Amino acid sequence: MTDLHVVSNNSDLVVGGDQVAVAANDRIVVADTTGKIEGAVTGLSGAFSLAITPDGARLYAALYRSNEVAEINTATLEITRRIDLADYPCPGSLALTGERLWVGYYGCGNGGYGVVGLDLSVAKPEPEPFDTSLLKSAPVVAAAGNTLVVGEGGNYPTDLFVYDISGAAPVLRGEIDGHANDNARLMDVTVTPDGSHVISAFALPYSFDVWDATTLAKVGGYDGPAWATAVAISPDSAYVAGGRDNGQGVASMTLYDAASGANLHTENTTVGEVVNGSVAFSGRDVFSLVKSRTDQLYLWRLHDMTLPRSTLTLTAAPGGTAHEPLTMTGQLAFADGTAPGAQPLAVTRTLPDGTSAELPGVTTAADGTFSITDAPPVGGRITYTVLWKGDGEVRWSKASATTAVRYGTTLTLTGPTSGVAGNTMVFSGVLRFEGVALPSSARVTVQRTLTADGSGLRRWSARVSSDGSYIFVDTPEAGEYTYTVLWPGDSRTGPAQTSQAVTVDEPSR
Repeated sequence: MTDLHVVSNNSDLVVGGDQVAVAANDRIVVADTTGKIEGAVTGLSGAFSLAITPDGARLYAALYRSNEVAEINTATLEITRRIDLADYPCPGSLALTGERLWVGYYGCGNGGYGVVGLDLSVAKPEPEPFDTSLLKSAPVVAAAGNTLVVGEGGNYPTDLFVYDISGAAPVLRGEIDGHANDNARLMDVTVTPDGSHVISAFALPYSFDVWDATTLAKVGGYDGPAWATAVAISPDSAYVAGGRDNGQGVASMTLYDAASGANLHTENTTVGEVVNGSVAFSGRDVFSLVKSRTDQLYLWRLHDMTLPRSTLTLTAAPGGTAHEPLTMTGQLAFADGTAPGAQPLAVTRTLPDGTSAELPGVTTAADGTFSITDAPPVGGRITYTVLWKGDGEVRWSKASATTAVRYGTTLTLTGPTSGVAGNTMVFSGVLRFEGVALPSSARVTVQRTLTADGSGLRRWSARVSSDGSYIFVDTPEAGEYTYTVLWPGDSRTGPAQTSQAVTVDEPSR
């Protein structure tokens, strides 16, 4: 999750070659495919929608405030040409097929929604309008192969219009009727690379629906528990990635098997919501945009998303105490059930104050099991995280376990080491805890036993003062004794004890 250091409520994301581009009103931020920011094109007038060539060399931006499309060289981040759209104001949606750019324009709130085509192979492309008179709201466009989809962005019910673009001008194949299918509020739409199917993301219903691009019949879908916000299909048509927002602060990205519709795995984030229409594949990765409640933009890279998944488990033994060994166990497993063998795991410990430290790594046994032993330096809620980085054939995974570690306890005892039978002996000491206040009305247990065999047990308690000090007295008979003071521990503090040997002689005659 990379903070892009920009605030925008209208954004878009595209990926081409080794470039990732994000539109954010007055700028376009460009990153590489590891998520590292490389630079930005600034001073733009309303960059809202983007399109990029498959090799990532040329980037196109719809500038809805200046009514133009900018062509950008991604190597230099310079604008190489501007295409005037004054007669088709407020361009807000782009789709690229070869050297043809499709531009959906909004009419700047004055109606007149529509779509034009631009032939990018000529030096000065002229907008080529076609009949989109059935549109009732601002268009959202997507295209691939010989199929162009023009969707209504804000209506209920929401219609999709499908065009054949194999000829000189688009020809309407037909309409996917929003009323008949109960479709509401189009968030995103995409077309399979061969142009044979359309995948829609409507806020309602809660599914990514698949439509035959020729018959316009619904032929499948990818269900989920929250409203759909973004959808993309991988270049090889093997996977579909779908972003969702549950409306309660949790957004998700799910990878589906395109053919079967199976949910392969899901990643969640609480950073913000997935921006409408902002999901794209990059090799084995999936990129998306996440917008916080304050419209702060983050680039979300889901690394190795398309690889077969692995899972990690981690369990911490309960009742750990600061400075004492704490054991955790877990297992790495692969989805196909094969044994992982010896695999290195990275281990991180996070303390209650939020500071983290890398611990010595561990290696799994042949069956994927492992154990970790650590002596926590403090008490409180401590989180341990293990990470397997993947191997290029199976996806990485991580697991965390949070355990309540009891605070360390120290207990001292001072007093005479010898005495005379019949005389009162006075002992004292201090009980202290690390990082937590002394409980009120605390008492320690005092035990006196004969040193030789532990017999003759006498037990009583001593009150601990607010400063941690305690005192007790005893008048023993002659003998060799061991005095032991014990603190049993509680839910917050660990146990402690201390002892002292005392020799008590008969009185002199």
